[in-house]
Amino acid sequence: MKILVVDDEQDVKILFQQRFRKEIRNGDLQFVFAFSGEAAVDMLKDLEHEAVLILSDINMPGMSGLDLLKFIKKEYVKPPPVVMMITAYGDEENRSNSKRLGADDFLTKPLDFRSLKNKLKDIAL
Repeated sequence: MKILVVDDEQDVKILFQQRFRKEIRNGDLQFVFAFSGEAAVDMLKDLEHEAVLILSDINMPGMSGLDLLKFIKKEYVKPPPVVMMITAYGDEENRSNSKRLGADDFLTKPLDFRSLKNKLKDIAL
């Protein structure tokens, strides 16, 4: 499964590579990273629906994660990628906006990687 992780924090790449070392090595998961909403849009054009899951931070400079979510849900109808929104702010406004815009899940930072791994297993089935 190919996963696009979108976050303006560059260290997220190292964190995901460490936490999913076994799954990456086994070829079960492949991660690609974009460090802005705009970079994610460009990357999605190149991936041509290869990304079946997108994990996106909400609060980013420039194109926010919510703006990216709107774009994805409008442009990538078939097959629609699963989009999980991630934020350090678990407030109801972000949660309800994410749900209204079509997010499939809402995660708060710091990420519970054990829970995320379980969610990924459910999606892969």
